[in-house]
Amino acid sequence: MSTFKKPGFLAIELDGAGWDGADLARAVLAAESAGFHAATFTDAPVPAGANALQRAAFAGPVTHTIALVPEVDTVYTEPFHVSTQLASLDYVSRGRAGWIATAADAPEAAAAVGRSAVTGAALGQEAAASIEVSRRLWDSWEDDAVIRDVATGRYIDVDKLHYVGFQTPAGFAGVGYSVKGPSIIPRPLQGQLPVLVPASLLGEVRADAVDAVLVSAPAAELLAAEVRDVRARVGASIAVIAELDVVLDARGQDAAARDASFDGGRAAFAGSAAGLTDFLADLLKEADGVRLHPASLFVDVEELGRLVLPELRRRGALRPVAQDGTFRDLLGLERPASRYATAAAAAPAGAGK
Repeated sequence: MSTFKKPGFLAIELDGAGWDGADLARAVLAAESAGFHAATFTDAPVPAGANALQRAAFAGPVTHTIALVPEVDTVYTEPFHVSTQLASLDYVSRGRAGWIATAADAPEAAAAVGRSAVTGAALGQEAAASIEVSRRLWDSWEDDAVIRDVATGRYIDVDKLHYVGFQTPAGFAGVGYSVKGPSIIPRPLQGQLPVLVPASLLGEVRADAVDAVLVSAPAAELLAAEVRDVRARVGASIAVIAELDVVLDARGQDAAARDASFDGGRAAFAGSAAGLTDFLADLLKEADGVRLHPASLFVDVEELGRLVLPELRRRGALRPVAQDGTFRDLLGLERPASRYATAAAAAPAGAGK
């Protein structure tokens, strides 16, 4: 009998797939064929290369089941544009988009946009503000705002578009700003894209503002305990996703001989596919999901898809891949109503927005 309360899911980081479109298509299709539930894209700057959100958008039309979740920085980007680009990703992926909201301590990024560098607690404030702006803008179009009324020549019902009225709070450490709205794109297919944050941002970013938390540890044997600690902090309604670097015995080479160097400060597993399967089976009793960072994408994905994921499913540790599902479905989230639609319905007749 299975000891899993609820089967988990696996995500894979596609960083290292290369920035050429053909390589990216090969990478994301390999991950989807292997049975991964989600693919993530790092926001590391690459000269003359596509950023994480652009790479995810490229992957949208060529994939069918895998969720596409780019990392997008919240410190040196414009929240309005981040929100609309993510909404567009949700359309191009047919409801399979998510957002890993990061807040990088990156002086070089600040210099590139002519801003003073943001550090310390201010990073979390920037992330919290950007997440709130995006959530309000995604709600600023009601679901039925687009009417395409040929008789009257109206494409939208303007009464179903709403101002969001965001202002950075008092005590905001960065440069204050306001966003009036509404968005320039209809409400995402999911209503609200799932938002994931690293556990390091919790505190400045409220747990109830996000849908999932990414958890790491300095060593693999400490990861399950770290997951339990974060679970106690955020509660059962927030998904907890463990982060794990992976290098496997593959193609006649021991993992130790493959010269993999990990510099992400994450827990790491090096060994056989069978050993990883046992480790993940135990970890998924604590975590809702695990994001794997393979040492070599095409070498390790082959082993993962051939030996690890099928065995995890056989043991009942891993859920099946859903056809025509959304990323919210994967996380067990219902599609929410727009906050402004609810407010408008409650307002007395004749009341303004």
